[in-house]
Amino acid sequence: MNHRVAPPSAPAAARPHVRASVCPHDCPSTCALEVEIEPTGRIGRIRGAKDNSYTAGVICAKVARYAERANHPERLLTPVLRTGPKGSGQFRPIDWDEALDRVAEGLLAAERAHGAQSVWPYHYAGTMGLVMRDGLTRLTHAKGYSRFFSTICVNPAWSGYLAGAGRIAGADAREMGVSDLITLWGTNAVATQVNVMTHAVRARKERGAKIAVVDVYRTPTMEQADVALLIRPGTDGALACAVMHVLFRDGLADRAYLDRYARDTAALEAHLETRGPAWAAAITGLPEAEIEAYARLVGATPRAFFRIGYGFSRSRNGAVNMHAVASIPVVAGAWQHEGGGAVHSMSGIYGWNKSMIEGLDLRDPAVRALDQSRIGPILMGEVDALAGGPPVAALFIQNTNPMAVAPEQEKVRAGFARDDLFTVVHEHFLTDTARMADIVLPATMFTEHDDLYQAAGHPHILFGPKLVEPPGACRSNHEVVCALAARLGASHPGFGMSPRGLIDWTLQASGRGTLAELEAARFLDVTPPFATAHFLDGFGHADLRFHFAVDWGALKFSAPRTFGPVAEMPTLPDHWAVIEEATADYPFRLVTAPARNFLNSTFTETGTSAGREGTPSLLIHPEDAAAQGLVEGDMVVVESVRGRVLLKARLFEGLRRGVVVSEQIQPNRAHREGRGINTLTGADPVAPAGGAAFHDNRVRLAKVAVE
Repeated sequence: MNHRVAPPSAPAAARPHVRASVCPHDCPSTCALEVEIEPTGRIGRIRGAKDNSYTAGVICAKVARYAERANHPERLLTPVLRTGPKGSGQFRPIDWDEALDRVAEGLLAAERAHGAQSVWPYHYAGTMGLVMRDGLTRLTHAKGYSRFFSTICVNPAWSGYLAGAGRIAGADAREMGVSDLITLWGTNAVATQVNVMTHAVRARKERGAKIAVVDVYRTPTMEQADVALLIRPGTDGALACAVMHVLFRDGLADRAYLDRYARDTAALEAHLETRGPAWAAAITGLPEAEIEAYARLVGATPRAFFRIGYGFSRSRNGAVNMHAVASIPVVAGAWQHEGGGAVHSMSGIYGWNKSMIEGLDLRDPAVRALDQSRIGPILMGEVDALAGGPPVAALFIQNTNPMAVAPEQEKVRAGFARDDLFTVVHEHFLTDTARMADIVLPATMFTEHDDLYQAAGHPHILFGPKLVEPPGACRSNHEVVCALAARLGASHPGFGMSPRGLIDWTLQASGRGTLAELEAARFLDVTPPFATAHFLDGFGHADLRFHFAVDWGALKFSAPRTFGPVAEMPTLPDHWAVIEEATADYPFRLVTAPARNFLNSTFTETGTSAGREGTPSLLIHPEDAAAQGLVEGDMVVVESVRGRVLLKARLFEGLRRGVVVSEQIQPNRAHREGRGINTLTGADPVAPAGGAAFHDNRVRLAKVAVE
C-alpha cells in the first residue's frame, strides 16, 4: 500500500546542510525555520530561526521532529483508486494520468447531471501557504463551482474583534517583552503558540511582569501563570464586564483616552453598574475576590498586554465574548503604551492582492457559498444548508480532514458514505477522509514545494522555498489544480504560472517588493508604525473610534449573510446566555480543546506524537467522577444529543465542577466504536458570521463495563 522509495545511501563522511524554511501549519506563530538536509536528500532535524525576532530560535516539539512525519513509512506516495467499500481503506495504485482523467470525468459527470454548483472544492488550513492553500479557489471561480465559505476557525473571534476595533490588527506581539502585565485569554500558548511564552517569560524575568491566564481548565499555560483565572466555558463576557465595572467604579478607567478614542462610553458605564464581581462570580464560578484583584491589577498597570486567543470564541456567544474582552484595554487606556493594548490576529495588515492566486477576476457572487462547518448537513441534503442550490454530487478536498474535524460527525459520516457522491482527496496520509474517497492523490509537504506565508501572531511575510525533491509520485496542490484545469476546460493566467511566478506576481501587486528580494531577506517585517498598530491614529471604523455599542446585524463581514440569532445579540458587552447550558439530562459542559502533540488531526499519524497523547481520554473532576461511580482509567460513554463517544477517564482537579475536557482529535479508528470527539459537537452556525461552537456542548456520562 505504501509503495515506498528507498533513499540513496550516503558516504560516511557526508554531513547535512541547513536551509531556511517556514512552518506551514495553522498556528499563529508561523515560525521561521532552519531545516537540516541530509546527504540522502531527505530532511532531518528542524530548529527555530534565531535571527527572526518573533520565532527567536524556539519551535514546538511536533514540528521539531517533522522528519518523522515527512519520512513516515505510511506516507502516500502514489495515486490510488478505491477497490472496496467506502471507509474500508482498500485501494490499488494507479498512475497520475489515469488518476487525473478519472477525477476530471467524475467532476464533469456531476456538472452534467446537476450543474456546476454540484461540485464543491473543499480546502482548509493543512497548509497556510497562500499558493498551495488558496489555488483551489481559482479553479472554483473558473468553473463556477460552489464556493467555499470558511467558518471552522476565525469567524466568531473576528466578528467580535471587528465589531469593536474595526480592523483585524493590533499591537506587535513582541511588545510582550516590555509589558508589565500579560494576559493570555483563551489560548493554551504552551501547546498552540509556544513563542508567546518566550516573550511573556522574558518580560517576567527582565521586568518582573505578571502573567495572567484566563481559561476553562488548568492548562500547561495556566500552570505557569502568576494569576490563574479558571472560569466556566462560555462565561468570558461576564468576567470582562466585571473587570470593566471595577475600572469605572474605582476611578481606574482612562477617561481622557475614552473621550478621544471610544464611542458610547456613558452607555457602557451605566450598563455595567449591575454587572460587578458578585454578578460575574455567580456566572463564571470564579471567586469574587479573584475578579476584584485581577481588575485592580489591570487598572494599576499601564503596560497591560492582552493576547486574545481563539478558545473562548468557540462558543455560541463567542463573538459577544470577544468584543467584551477586546473592550477592556480600551477602558483601561492600555493602547497608549508600548507593551500595552491587545492582539488577536495580524491578518488585516498585509493588504494582499490575491487576484492571480485565487482567480478573483472570475468570481461570480451569484454562485452559492457553502458553509465549511455544515458539511454534514450539506452532504445529507438539508435544504437550508444547501443555500437553495443543487445537491453536492462531487467533492475535491485538499488540506483538511472533515471526517475527523467537522462537527456533527454522524451526519458527516453518513454524507460521505453516499453511493452517489464522488470524492477525491489530495493528502499526505490515508486519513479518515481519504478512506472515504474514490480516488486519493499523494501530496507534497512544505519542504517539497515553494510557497508564500503571512503570520497571524506577528507581523512577518515569509518565503518557504522547495528544499528537497518529493518522494515517490507526490505532487503539489498547485500542480494538481493546474493539471485538472486543463482537463476541465478552465482558463485563467494563474494556471499557466509556476508557484514562484505566482508568489512574485502577488508580492509586486501587493506593494511588497519581489520574490528575489524576499528570498534574499528570508522574511519581511511589515510592522505598522506604532500609532497605527496601537490605533492612536484611529480605530478601523469610519469615525476612528472603538465601538462599545454594536448593531450586529448591520456589520459588514466577509460572510455571505448573517447567521444565527443575530437579533438577540446584546448591543453592549455582556454575558449572552445562548450557550448550551447543562441540564438535568445532560449535566456536564464539554470542551474539545487542542492537544499539545497534535494540530487538529495533523501529526496523529506520527508515532512520537500519538504515543505522547495516548488513548483518547476525558478530563473529569475527581468529585464529579466519584458522583458518577468513575475511577481513573474507566471507559466512559460521553453522550450529547448528536451522538456518543467512548473515552478513557482521567481524573483532573484543574476544572470547575460540571466541566469536562477532551484534548484530542484522534483518528476515528483510535476510538472504541470508531467515533471521534466531533460526534458530540454541533454544526449550528454561530451568530453573526457563522462558525462552529466546538467548546460549547452539554453531555452526560456513564461508565462502560470493559470485557
